[in-house]
Amino acid sequence: MSVNVNRSVSDQFYRYKMPRLIAKVEGKGNGIKTVIVNMVDVAKALNRPPTYPTKFFGCELGAQTQFDTKNDRYIVNGSHEANKLQDMLDGFIRKFVLCAECDNPETDLHVNPKKQTIGTSCKACGYRGMLDTRHKLCTFILKNPPESNDSGSASVKKEKEKKNRKKDKENGSGSGEAGNHDNFDAPQAVDGDDDDEDWAEETTEEAQRRRMEEISDHAKNLTLSDDLEKPLEERVNLFYNFVKQKKESGTIDGADKDILAEAERLDVKAMGPLILSELLFDENIRDQIKKYKRHFLRFCHNNKKAQKYLMGGFECVVKLHQVQLLPRVPIILKDLYDADLLEEDVIVAWAEKVSKKYVSKELAKEIHAKAAPFVKCRAVKVVYSSSARELKVETVKPHTPEKEDDDIDIDAI
Repeated sequence: MSVNVNRSVSDQFYRYKMPRLIAKVEGKGNGIKTVIVNMVDVAKALNRPPTYPTKFFGCELGAQTQFDTKNDRYIVNGSHEANKLQDMLDGFIRKFVLCAECDNPETDLHVNPKKQTIGTSCKACGYRGMLDTRHKLCTFILKNPPESNDSGSASVKKEKEKKNRKKDKENGSGSGEAGNHDNFDAPQAVDGDDDDEDWAEETTEEAQRRRMEEISDHAKNLTLSDDLEKPLEERVNLFYNFVKQKKESGTIDGADKDILAEAERLDVKAMGPLILSELLFDENIRDQIKKYKRHFLRFCHNNKKAQKYLMGGFECVVKLHQVQLLPRVPIILKDLYDADLLEEDVIVAWAEKVSKKYVSKELAKEIHAKAAPFVKCRAVKVVYSSSARELKVETVKPHTPEKEDDDIDIDAI
């Protein structure tokens, strides 16, 4: 969703637009921070480096800022709402983007570090002036001036002129007489079939379908910010419907990258294995683990939180196919472990506590009882030391995950 660059202008046909700012809060406690997801796109619309508005937020909020230009991550320490930052961005636009004469945002900054001055020029009205350098951001701008393309464009222009002169010289000397055009054949300007050429837009079903796909792809980008602002349960439902559509259309086998991208877009990556388990597993789960291993690995590799959700999904599948799967619980857990979808400490931590989050307490106890032989093998490891005379047997300490705030009820999906 886009908004006017100058939000004091309410005209919906105002030509200068920018994306609405998207802020995502990460971390907890002292490590909490706000990532401005689309800062690169916002800065591009303002014709300013993305570090400038980010640093402006830091100056106004009295918070530290971090820039990861390689991964396009611009961070302000602390928890800040998107609406608050959007209002603050208006202050940056008024001070450092809008022309003082015509209020248009078609301006460039001209930094002179030697004289410690920042000039501004407007392409719309031709105004040239100086910025008030008393704001804290000006110190940052003087140390980090915007990259200038003037020298580059000038060299490109000279190169083009040089090539054109060379071509003109070759064309002029090719026939011996520069003014003699008799040896050149005039091109056929009119083709006999031109009168019958149809310039109307193609109206076949295939062309209409192609145009609708292009519109749909564009619409997906426009709805990015709207989807992220929805509650967690709605985002999980959107992801569930996306995977279900892939399965029903028969394109699920090669859609692992698309599924991961959609989960990251909706910020539900950790919960992905829970949804995939419900849609891709049934009583033939052992064969399906091999078939969809790549899909689950994209979520579970080095992600203990996602592995924990996979265990929850596994319990739900056992509940649906209790007669066939309950006796085979240890074998299925071994398949998940051998496929690198579960790590030892995650399995041991799961076995430490019987939970009724996904299934009834009675069924959860049965599942844990069936899994006990396999878990016991995973909970003990043999340690060899060159200095010791005997082998030591140690119990693996389970990894204790942090308490999650975003758990939802699987039955509500």
